[in-house]
Amino acid sequence: MPGTARTIQLVARRELATRVRSKSFLISTVLIVVLIAVYVLLFSIMGRSSSVKVGLSGQSTGIATQLRTATSALGKQVETSSVGDQTEGEQQLLSGKLDVLVLGALDAPTVVVKSTMDPTVLAALNSLVRQQAIQGVLAQNGLKPTVLDAAENVSVRPKALQPEDPEQGQRTALAYIVGFVLFFSIQTFGVSVAQGVVEEKSSRVVEILLATIRPWQLLVGKVIGIGVAGLLQVVVIAVVGLGLARSSGALTLPDFAVGSIFSALGWYLLGFFLFATLLAAAGSLVSRQEELQSVITPVTLLPVLGFVIGLNLMVSEPNNVTSTVLSLIPLFTPTLMPGRIALGIAPTWQVVLGVLLMLAAIALFSWLGGRIYANAVLRTGARVRLRDALRCAEGR
Repeated sequence: MPGTARTIQLVARRELATRVRSKSFLISTVLIVVLIAVYVLLFSIMGRSSSVKVGLSGQSTGIATQLRTATSALGKQVETSSVGDQTEGEQQLLSGKLDVLVLGALDAPTVVVKSTMDPTVLAALNSLVRQQAIQGVLAQNGLKPTVLDAAENVSVRPKALQPEDPEQGQRTALAYIVGFVLFFSIQTFGVSVAQGVVEEKSSRVVEILLATIRPWQLLVGKVIGIGVAGLLQVVVIAVVGLGLARSSGALTLPDFAVGSIFSALGWYLLGFFLFATLLAAAGSLVSRQEELQSVITPVTLLPVLGFVIGLNLMVSEPNNVTSTVLSLIPLFTPTLMPGRIALGIAPTWQVVLGVLLMLAAIALFSWLGGRIYANAVLRTGARVRLRDALRCAEGR
């Protein structure tokens, strides 16, 4: 009989090969990648379509650069183009090629739109027209435009007691994405462990396997194999998604995001091993796939509630006490703590405490779940009651 490490490795390799080669794994991976590609494409198209197309004719062509600069400072992108005359410009407005047509003198231009005008572009045009009018008045009175520079540069600069993080929007988006991907992956592959246990139990394959290896070796090997398959899928999705987003310009990758993404892989492993052990123990209580949902629901439902409540509280009010406490409870830590790290609100001591509590919970649940699994996995037929499995486990 091979040694313990070799036995676990053989089981893990079998599970990994089986999962990676399965149609469900390939289809789900391709489907998620396609959905990400579609999302990135739509995001990119929407980003381009959000820019305002302005046509300039006559003397107004001289304000093209100033108009783009002014609207960009106000958070709006403008695309300018030259138009031959008013008739041509109005035709382009009606066909949708232009959103705004500006023609005539710089100090009193004529502005034409199809129906309504973007308020940001209107404000920028008004500012430019006022500047042109002021410069005209100064020129008529023999004054240089620079005499008003000091007055124009006067502005109110508020002092913020809690300055807003300029990357807060990207942090929030990353928190949502990381939290959801981890939650989905841990739940999906954790349930796969339970389904595999029931499948082997109902087909009596487990009886053949346990004739040569110990129950805990089979359990550990199964959890490791399926966990690596899940990690592989997460990495593929992350690499493809980030590649598509960056190449299309739909996403910039700040420095903080790199650390958040790498740490998320570690949180995935911790969360998966915790839930996979519990779900494997739950799956060993039944012999049919039809009965599986009833025994795994208590294991999967509580994290769902914690994830939904905790994530929403965390994003709406980052320093909320409830979300902080929930992120330190092992059942919720692997999906909530990475989000708090992405938001930049998790101090080092809380991250370390979360890891230690997770490791302690994994050790506890692995010991208890392994005993339940060993006692129940060979009992076919009627569903094994948890009380009976625990009683027998305690008696071992």
